[in-house]
Amino acid sequence: MTHPQTHFSLGVDVGGTFTDFVLLDESTGRISIGKVLTTPSDPSDAMVAGTEKLLAGSKVEGGLLTRVVHGTTLVTNTIIERKGVKTGLITTMGYRDTLEIGRALRYDLYDLSIEFAEPLVERNLRLEVDERIGSDGAVLKGLDEAQFIAAAETLVSEGVEALAVVFLHSHRNSAHEQRAQALLHKRFPELPVSISSEVVGELREFDRTSTTVTNAYVLPRMKSYLGRLEARLKKIGVTAPLRLMLSSGGVATGEFGREFPIQMIESGPAGGAIAAAYYGRLAGFNDLLSFDMGGTTAKMCLITGGQPTHAHTFEAARVQRFKKGSGLLLRVPVIELIEIGAGGGSIAQVDRMGLIKVGPHSSGAEPGPACYGQGGLLPTVTDADLTLGYLDPDSFLGGRMKLDRSAAESAIRNKIAQPVGLPMAQAATGIQQIVDETMASATRVYAAERGIDLRDYTMLAFGGAGPVHAFHLARLLKLKRIICPFGAGAASALGFLVAPASVEMSRSYFVRLADISWTHVQGFLGELKTRAEAMLCASGVTASAIEYDTHIEMSYMGQGFEIGITLPFAFLQGAAPADELRRAFEAEYLRLYGRILQGVPMQTVTWRLVARGPAPRLVPVAADAGDRSDPLKGRRTVYFQERGPVADVPVYDRYKLSAGAKFTGPAVFEEHESTFVVGFDAEVRVDAALNLIAELH
Repeated sequence: MTHPQTHFSLGVDVGGTFTDFVLLDESTGRISIGKVLTTPSDPSDAMVAGTEKLLAGSKVEGGLLTRVVHGTTLVTNTIIERKGVKTGLITTMGYRDTLEIGRALRYDLYDLSIEFAEPLVERNLRLEVDERIGSDGAVLKGLDEAQFIAAAETLVSEGVEALAVVFLHSHRNSAHEQRAQALLHKRFPELPVSISSEVVGELREFDRTSTTVTNAYVLPRMKSYLGRLEARLKKIGVTAPLRLMLSSGGVATGEFGREFPIQMIESGPAGGAIAAAYYGRLAGFNDLLSFDMGGTTAKMCLITGGQPTHAHTFEAARVQRFKKGSGLLLRVPVIELIEIGAGGGSIAQVDRMGLIKVGPHSSGAEPGPACYGQGGLLPTVTDADLTLGYLDPDSFLGGRMKLDRSAAESAIRNKIAQPVGLPMAQAATGIQQIVDETMASATRVYAAERGIDLRDYTMLAFGGAGPVHAFHLARLLKLKRIICPFGAGAASALGFLVAPASVEMSRSYFVRLADISWTHVQGFLGELKTRAEAMLCASGVTASAIEYDTHIEMSYMGQGFEIGITLPFAFLQGAAPADELRRAFEAEYLRLYGRILQGVPMQTVTWRLVARGPAPRLVPVAADAGDRSDPLKGRRTVYFQERGPVADVPVYDRYKLSAGAKFTGPAVFEEHESTFVVGFDAEVRVDAALNLIAELH
């Protein structure tokens, strides 16, 4: 066993198809990687089994773990599958139907049979009470406590298992919601309650109501899951505190996740973006296109200046997968990504027009692609990759999982090749081309909407399938460089371990710049700072090490949408904070729109406080690196989209590559959890951090 003074961290990313593990030796930076199939019925099964297996294989005792950082798709899946608890809503008189009115916008003007996402709370479980707070925070009508308790009792009698409380303008004055919460805790101490002023303290009633209701909807299931997971980890000797990856790219305590699970809506993909930025810095590149392709979806994120792009709204469970506005709107801090229904498990089929379609439906972990040998009969992207020689059936997951090439070929032949009249290899190539073009098209739109020229960016590819498809995707996007990091197949889990402890809190203050009460600003930001500091200190961060930034969303008077600026928290102590706000807003507005509006008053809308601890510093080293002897494993025939079948393509063992080594494409680089495929007119080098860097000519 490992020396008892050595300490380890464990990152675990539960995805739709696989659960990934990264075990980090904190003293040496050595990492060990594990991957097991996800268990959809109870994700903790795969997490506990995979943890036991990785610890045993690495000869590490569970008691040596100092932290376990976990990201999961459970929140997203609970919403998509509508498997949350029966939830009730109590709101201000006259606002019962906010969830259905929404923003009163149609996401498709010309669809006569347009569908919207059904509210998570049925109308009969949405009740109103007398109370009213004005937009300035003044109490216009006190809370009728007897009426409120009666409403709560009615909902509980209807079988409600969680309750959301959303009162008008509680972002300016939360007194009524705080009192309501106290009443509920006294009357129903076991009832999970979410109040909007704690979940999202911002204006816009629909956004706040939708987010708070969704938090309540998933809260009991997440509490149960996290409690069960911690108990099971303790049984195998893991007593380290459980930390959770947030959608914003920060790490928080398990207690925070129990109260605000909505903040984990995109935790896994966020870890991937953090890992991409981290690997990019190691390789010396700060402007990146993060490309994460797993078993179910592909995720893209723009990283500019070493930082992932952030957003403060997210849509879950869209009725129309690729149509903005068709899902449940959530106002939560997230790393901004686009998700495409294109993963290794994406199913290929022939539509009624005789055309090949790929995705968005996935075979998932059960039954999985046909080549997994678990009963899947439908052809997938992984089946095509195997058929075309990109994957070695005997080396998948380091040989721990054998792939059935004949089953993959049979599925493609029966479902694709024969119906469209193509040779099997061409049918498999067609599947690959379609999925690559789907990802390229979505990425082009994503970049164009942000005014980004992707040709200035370097692709960083990871995930189990990302390195397989990176070369062809980069060609389609006219990129000149690809980075494939060591351990690419589990990079998101490593991202959990290099992310700082962080939390973001917000409060709306809708006021003209000239009329700001700086005493009020310092008051509510001080409250947020106190809460944030307590949360980070609970994560083990010392108060003196916490850094604070303020993000202020502003606009010109009369505008309906705002832009964000960032200033250090200390700007509030300056002699003229209003002047600093004005200058920062005008500079950002000029950058975005090429001009500023003279003589038009400015206004602040929402203030955000971001608190973060120091980011862990490490340079990952392969724990299972080979002897650095000849890395050539062998040769095989690989089908390339631009050339067709190419014989004798060299296949290299990633674990035997040394820094400074150089190769010319075509070539295949294999590690246990992923395979990097490089085509013609490319040169590959290994840098000091063991990244594979491909230059495309």
